[in-house]
Amino acid sequence: MAATRIDMRIDPSIKAAAEKAAALQGMKSLTEYVVRLIEKDANQVIQAYESITLKDDVFDRFITACEVANKPNRKLREALKYAEEQNIR
Repeated sequence: MAATRIDMRIDPSIKAAAEKAAALQGMKSLTEYVVRLIEKDANQVIQAYESITLKDDVFDRFITACEVANKPNRKLREALKYAEEQNIR
């Protein structure tokens, strides 16, 4: 069940195209179509900003560095604290 609303004004031709796309995909309404698009795009954007992709050799070097590292120094502990405060995972 929806809990909030989004009100927007769009060009009539964009609305007509979206309504046609929704109908072609068998959706019950333009709202369903727009909600699915927003959800899909939002998840992709969040994933892109919250993940890091490394080449295999870079990842291997990182893991090796972690395995031979000494106890965390002050800067590393500060970085961890900052990441936790910012809810960075």
